[in-house]
Amino acid sequence: MHKTLLLLSCLIASSLMFGQTAPDKKVYQTKRIQNIPPVIDGAIDDPAWATIEWEGDFTQYEPYQNVPPTFETRFKILFDDRNLYVAFHAYDPSPDSIVRRLSRRDDGQGDLVAIQFDSYYDMRTGFTFMVTAAGVKIDMIAVNDGQTEDATWDPVWAAKTSIVSDGWVAEMQIPFTQLRFADKANHIWGLQVARHLFRKKETSLWQFIPRNAPGWVHLIGEMHGLSNIAPKKQFDITPYGLAQAEKYEKIPANPFRTGASQMLNGGLDAKIGLTNNLTLDLSVNPDFGQVEADPSVVNLSAYETFFEEKRPFFIEGRNIMNFNLQPGDGDGAAENLFYSRRIGRRPQYNPGVGSGQFIKTPINTTIIGAAKLTGKTDRGVSIGIMESLTSREFAELDSDGLRSHKQVEPLTNYFAARVSKDFNKGNTIIGGMLTAVNRDLNDASLRFLHRAAYTGGGDFEYNWKDKTYTLRVRLVFSHVGGDSLALVRTQRSPARYYQRPDADHVSLDSTRTSLSGHGGAIELWKGGNSKLQFGGFIEWKSPGLELNDIGFVRSADEILQVGYLGYRETQPKGFVLSWRINANQWTVWDFSGKLRQPGGNFNANIQFKNYWSFGTGINMQGATWSSSALRGGPMLYLPAAINNWLNFGTDSRKKLRINAGWTIQKGASNHSFSRNIYAGLTYRPLPSVSFSLNPQYSESKNNLQFVSNLDTPLGKRYLNAKIDQQTLSLSLRANLNLTPDLSIQYWGQPFISTGKYSEFKYITEPGANKYANRFKTLSGNQVVFQSGSQQYQIDENRDGLTDYTIRNPDYKALAFLSNLVLRWEYRPGSTLFLVWSQGRNNYFTDGAFDLPGDARALFDIYPQNIFLIKLSYRIGLS
Repeated sequence: MHKTLLLLSCLIASSLMFGQTAPDKKVYQTKRIQNIPPVIDGAIDDPAWATIEWEGDFTQYEPYQNVPPTFETRFKILFDDRNLYVAFHAYDPSPDSIVRRLSRRDDGQGDLVAIQFDSYYDMRTGFTFMVTAAGVKIDMIAVNDGQTEDATWDPVWAAKTSIVSDGWVAEMQIPFTQLRFADKANHIWGLQVARHLFRKKETSLWQFIPRNAPGWVHLIGEMHGLSNIAPKKQFDITPYGLAQAEKYEKIPANPFRTGASQMLNGGLDAKIGLTNNLTLDLSVNPDFGQVEADPSVVNLSAYETFFEEKRPFFIEGRNIMNFNLQPGDGDGAAENLFYSRRIGRRPQYNPGVGSGQFIKTPINTTIIGAAKLTGKTDRGVSIGIMESLTSREFAELDSDGLRSHKQVEPLTNYFAARVSKDFNKGNTIIGGMLTAVNRDLNDASLRFLHRAAYTGGGDFEYNWKDKTYTLRVRLVFSHVGGDSLALVRTQRSPARYYQRPDADHVSLDSTRTSLSGHGGAIELWKGGNSKLQFGGFIEWKSPGLELNDIGFVRSADEILQVGYLGYRETQPKGFVLSWRINANQWTVWDFSGKLRQPGGNFNANIQFKNYWSFGTGINMQGATWSSSALRGGPMLYLPAAINNWLNFGTDSRKKLRINAGWTIQKGASNHSFSRNIYAGLTYRPLPSVSFSLNPQYSESKNNLQFVSNLDTPLGKRYLNAKIDQQTLSLSLRANLNLTPDLSIQYWGQPFISTGKYSEFKYITEPGANKYANRFKTLSGNQVVFQSGSQQYQIDENRDGLTDYTIRNPDYKALAFLSNLVLRWEYRPGSTLFLVWSQGRNNYFTDGAFDLPGDARALFDIYPQNIFLIKLSYRIGLS
């Protein structure tokens, strides 16, 4: 089950299948400890536990809902002035069968127990603490009544477990500093307790909630008896020190490539409780050397590749700063007002160097400091404010021993603020967000960047008829300003292409010094008691919408309409545990009213009682008017395409788990074809050891792959070609967990990708009804390849003279990235990292795919090795 075994994450996702009403709420009565609190050692024999009775009476949630669980589960909750204490007794007549898999924190596998508190008592937010039978801790925050969960939250708390003759037991100590609640004499908190029996894939709940219930947190039970407790303000400071050594290929002529370098660094993180409900996170000179590298990709599209955030400071609590433009999980779901990868990015200016010159450019921009203020007030106002300052960065140049510096990134301030307020027990939510980027452009070379960029938006959600119906509205705006050079670059960017010769609703203005835009979405969904669900949304982005200084948007000038219809069955029957079918339909227009693309898909998924799963679907995309295919040229009319996919997975409880699938796409008129085959194998020979292997192979052919736009003696030429691509990657992971707090992890990814171009052609009638009339193919002696210069000479009019030339676009990209990390949390909140990272990268103008030869060539590349030691120490002053 892997991540899906994060109990409440699984439950929350399932709970969105709207349906029947939950039973009356249970009430648990806790007690204050009068004398000595229990020692958290996994043995429930302290006198304090004898002062309160066990509570049980759980109900099965899955696979069979609303029936008694296989085994009984009981719990107790006590408190004193500083902590909550929780004891669990998970009965099991076969203790030897209890699954105790060791893993890193937040990667719960095996049997586990969980407790969730709605300490705000806002019916929308649940603080969740889980522990596996092996002692691995998992924690998360359920937000928006359980519609999403934030597993990046890492509070400081303690848990211990042990196996006993009739099952297993667990103890937790949860400091009040890690929870948020009002300052009053008596409290009522929301409460849920759960258990997962791994070998049966069975989840049971103290407060039963149907799997198709409308929401989650507002349906959990209650805890009474908390009195005379004062909210605690957290005050933790965690300084770190780092030593790093780097070894790489020495180039004698290059003074910056000496073969080795060393670095010492330091900084600190802090968590400071400003009020009962607001926490300030600070990071001074943060370092992310222990974070895995991004996977290798080859992107031949006009659009930027989206990479997931991996840096701890930015991923913790990221749901608070989220303001997405498009619902769902498609490509557009990445578009957001806030994309934290912009902060600390690679410097954006690349100075040219002449013959005999060498340059050293920073890999990333230094983050001088960053701060986040997050929390929720007593009045139900959720607040998230982030401020970050990145430094000026300079490239160092050497010209015959004479050194100079060139600024490649300006001093930049990034700001983002997100606020929302819920009403009517969370059925109505109103919120908004503002962002700002301000750059100190004191160097003329950086005038291509925006001096200032501001974005913002408001959102509204209304649920009615017991959350059967949901209406959401989002509105966003943007405004960027700077030198005319920067605004020309913005207008010509792939998101908008104002320079398109066939665009009659936008035009490029070379004198413009600012640009504004707007966008938004309106959603309406129906769930409720029916197994049938339907809904849809309309989203729009005006041509001038620009978010990419601190957010992420691929393309503007777009109006998207989506319709959805689905049917789900969650009650086991026959050999099936659950199944669902979905149908989607979409249409895209631009702001001139031109129909750009219609499409739709149908998909189905099923899970069997042996816990194998199967999914398949078909996607039909109508003929498309592409504004990016010719990179600023006129729209190109691309043929319709159809693709289908299939996947399956075996039982995740087994030592060996397999999942595999494929996707096949075929374009009309033999325009394109692609095939992607992937597999995943996970093997766990021991509870503390696991290996996973994820190979993936893809091949594609495209007859209209962009090559270049040229001004030639014969006129403007939009040059395309046929491309044959092949890509093979292999992701390997090995995990050794010596204890719940000490682990060794390895990740490696060999990557081979090739592209071979042929059948060069230029576009003649990009909108012609007949596919063959949209271009003219160059043939015979019109195209001559010069191997010495790696150029194609084009004699288009066959007069024996070269009309224009293009560089050889063939490519072969080879990479082997690897990362080995020892992580030891030697005391709560304090961590030691030992890291070895290696990168092997090379690029050739050779489009031939030769697996044996390319695999050998990977190891002929001189590696870049980084060795790092990082030690942090938490000083808890709360």
